[in-house]
Amino acid sequence: MLELHCHTTYSDGTLTPAQLVEAAVLAGVKALAITDHDTLSGWDEAREAARSHDLQIVPGVELSTVHCDRSLHVLGFYPDRELLKGPLRDRLQGRWWRARKIAENLEKMGYPVTLPQLGEGVAPSRPHIARAMVEAGYVRSSDEAFDRFLGDDKPAYVGYPKFTAAEGIELLRRCGGVPVWAHPYLFRGGDVDTVLPELVEAGLMGIEVYHPHHRASQRQRLLELCDRYDLLATGGSDYHGPKVSGQNDYPLNSLNVSLSLLSPLQTAARDLKIN
Repeated sequence: MLELHCHTTYSDGTLTPAQLVEAAVLAGVKALAITDHDTLSGWDEAREAARSHDLQIVPGVELSTVHCDRSLHVLGFYPDRELLKGPLRDRLQGRWWRARKIAENLEKMGYPVTLPQLGEGVAPSRPHIARAMVEAGYVRSSDEAFDRFLGDDKPAYVGYPKFTAAEGIELLRRCGGVPVWAHPYLFRGGDVDTVLPELVEAGLMGIEVYHPHHRASQRQRLLELCDRYDLLATGGSDYHGPKVSGQNDYPLNSLNVSLSLLSPLQTAARDLKIN
């Protein structure tokens, strides 16, 4: 009944925050985190939509950082909006820079695309560009766009502006947010057992144990690491909308994450703000 990793149209999801709330209610979710990439813009709409339902909104974000020259995402829960919104403006500008560079690469290859017109506070991402390529008729699906052009190490790929995982973790803690390593076993820059101590040294406070791409044995290993390093365990479906090409197709609440994981997360956030 707990979903701590979901995206809306304010990043690369296909449902508005209000639509996501309605879908979560129908799926039996009791606490829903809004964790769009590098933006907090979906919080207010989600909270307003949740007022008429028995649904708690968990304010969050997913920071795009780099570790060992590879993309590493850090979830942040309960950050102070006023403290974080300034630094996130820089992250949004970085995302726009990246999107323009990818578009330039595609144009040089003979596949010019028009970047989508996105509202204020919306973070552009590769799925937006993939959909633009489908609309232009260059590929048949977003999956094909990623496989041929946009995926890591593909010819149009551009990395994020340098913003390290340690910097992201420090930023979240400074803004009262609880930093959690998102989907560790999707990280391509090193072994989890090797990388985790480095992130803990930087101030990491939790691990996303429950994720659709984590096998049962990997979840068990992450729980052992949580015990070893005294870290919080979180989980979510990484939901981007129903059957989004290039993303997962796992429905909301499909992992049956226990609501009992929420209270320790809230306590950790309160302790951060007190200290």
